[in-house]
Amino acid sequence: MPSFVPYLIHTLFPPWVRRPTEIGAEIMMVAGGAFIVYWLLKYKKLQWLWNEWLTTVDHKKIGIMYLVAAIIMLARGGLDALMLRTNLAMPTLHFINASEYNEVFTTHGTIMVFFMGMPLIFALFNVVVPLQIGSRDVAFPRLNAISFWLFAFAAALFNLSFVVGGSPNAGWTAYPPLTELAFNHTVGENYYFISLLMTGIGTTITGINFLVTILRMRAPGMTFMKMPLFTWATLNTSALILFAFPPFTIALLESLLDRVAGTSFFTLSHGGMPMMYVNLFWLFGHPEVYILVLPAFGVFSEVVATFSRKKLFGYPSMVLSMTAIMVLAYGTWVHHFFTMGAGPAVNVFFGLSTMLIAIPTGVKVFNWILTMWGGRLTFTTPMLYFLAMIPTFVIGGATGVMLGAVPADYQFHNSYFVIAHFHQVLIGGTVFGLLAGVYYWWPKMFGYKLNDRQGKWAFWLFAGGFWPTFIPQYWLGLEGMTRRMYTYPFGLGWHTLNVISTIGGFIMGAGFLVLASNVLYSRRHQERDETGDAWGNGRTLEWSIPSPAPEYNFAVIPVVDERDWWWAEKERRQSGERPALPRPEDIRPIAIPKNTPVPILLGAAFFLGAFGLVFTWWYIALAGLAGVFGLLIYSWFQYDHYRILSAGEVRESEELLGRLGA
Repeated sequence: MPSFVPYLIHTLFPPWVRRPTEIGAEIMMVAGGAFIVYWLLKYKKLQWLWNEWLTTVDHKKIGIMYLVAAIIMLARGGLDALMLRTNLAMPTLHFINASEYNEVFTTHGTIMVFFMGMPLIFALFNVVVPLQIGSRDVAFPRLNAISFWLFAFAAALFNLSFVVGGSPNAGWTAYPPLTELAFNHTVGENYYFISLLMTGIGTTITGINFLVTILRMRAPGMTFMKMPLFTWATLNTSALILFAFPPFTIALLESLLDRVAGTSFFTLSHGGMPMMYVNLFWLFGHPEVYILVLPAFGVFSEVVATFSRKKLFGYPSMVLSMTAIMVLAYGTWVHHFFTMGAGPAVNVFFGLSTMLIAIPTGVKVFNWILTMWGGRLTFTTPMLYFLAMIPTFVIGGATGVMLGAVPADYQFHNSYFVIAHFHQVLIGGTVFGLLAGVYYWWPKMFGYKLNDRQGKWAFWLFAGGFWPTFIPQYWLGLEGMTRRMYTYPFGLGWHTLNVISTIGGFIMGAGFLVLASNVLYSRRHQERDETGDAWGNGRTLEWSIPSPAPEYNFAVIPVVDERDWWWAEKERRQSGERPALPRPEDIRPIAIPKNTPVPILLGAAFFLGAFGLVFTWWYIALAGLAGVFGLLIYSWFQYDHYRILSAGEVRESEELLGRLGA
């Protein structure tokens, strides 16, 4: 055996990745990969996969790939959560040991925030925003594909840590000195920093892309105050991304350099300052909460108007409150560490700013309620998620104000009260909102609805399990249970509350299984939407075109003269004021972006370089870097990025869809 082989085996597969859990995961990953390859070969789908998906720059297909990745990551993060809850169900129950517990809660938080929440948001951005503003694509289609593949390979790299080298174990916030090389010798934290740097680059590119798309590519007549609320949410979220991710990127890069290059940005013993990392992290981290929540607010605004059959109440105040949240989000980060000892003046300022940001959020809730007032409500699955959000998010917001009260925060800090609040906001706001959006726009993505009966079962299990999972955790926090505890002794009075919380977690898991079953069932028993307006009450531009949308989106770009343009247009067409369908002579040739392999190859080159950097194998890291630069240089000399669909081809497509007038 060559001398380097034992070193390679010990480095890639140390003892802590040869435990039963990791071995089981390895078997499942190999078996799953083998099945996918077998299926592709058996049904001769490799060429189809490459041409239609892996090399696509179509924003709609990229959105669907984000959605698939987010659902997979939701399953992985959910399994982590159930492992944590199982371990805490009983005192001194060692379902997993302390080391595994640290790894699992680290990967759970990181996956749910960065590899489930963010791609689920970007799925809806990609699928919905160009259609809502009357655009044929995003501003930079190739950059959009590059963003996705950077995320996808970063997610693969992070999940690889579970079976190769070892998972990160310092928490999803990765505070020093827990991440410093002197205290953490495994490569897990390298995986954390490098994978988040990769996906952070893609996220920043996405923020820029959608900012430019919304500012420069709206349909004629669509002024800012005629934009749908989901588009406004995307605009504000993109602005948050643009300014929130740079400090996070700096913190990640400096932490990585501390580990692999011997610097001491955050190494206290060499003059570094760990609290500077904490400031940089939360300077990103609290805007990140609103990056996750604002798109959900946009979804709820669309859903409540559609299923109340009314215009959204107080549209100008909704726009103003959303923009106010975006601005105020940058002034609240210190409330995450009042106990640092910054002094009363600093703590009072950030306590007041924390309470202040609750005001525009309250404005939105009242406007949604007043939209329903006097409406003809339809209780579809998306509407149920909206209705469940209101009490859930209100309680989460109220406990956030409690955390903003500095003296009280000294009691709440680092306890399960904080965990309950965080999940109340992010599940009650973000996850409920994004699931509502997935159900709402599913027919626009695939041409058929998800089964509503199964959707409601999934909702009642997921939302019904949520309350017994997290409400007991407020009491646990008040009774002194701190976060990151992997076990606890008898006699503290925590047992019953933890049992209830664990049962609730498994009920939520059952809700996810019903959702997954619904996806498979609905694909098998499709009820095709032939109208394009799947819910019959659509108000915005995306419901005016076929489902799923053709590759060019709009045969004729509409001229927008109303805020709820499609609602007004339906009324005009019914009264005979407008022709129901575009005329053949109105159709012109359309430029469509060409598919390209550069984005996926660029992601693969990043992955190769990142993997080498994780283990400080510099030759592999440099090979990946050379691949990145080589692909960028190659791409710079590619000028033919578009193909032309002739007017005749567009007419033929529209005629097949039954969308061409006389």
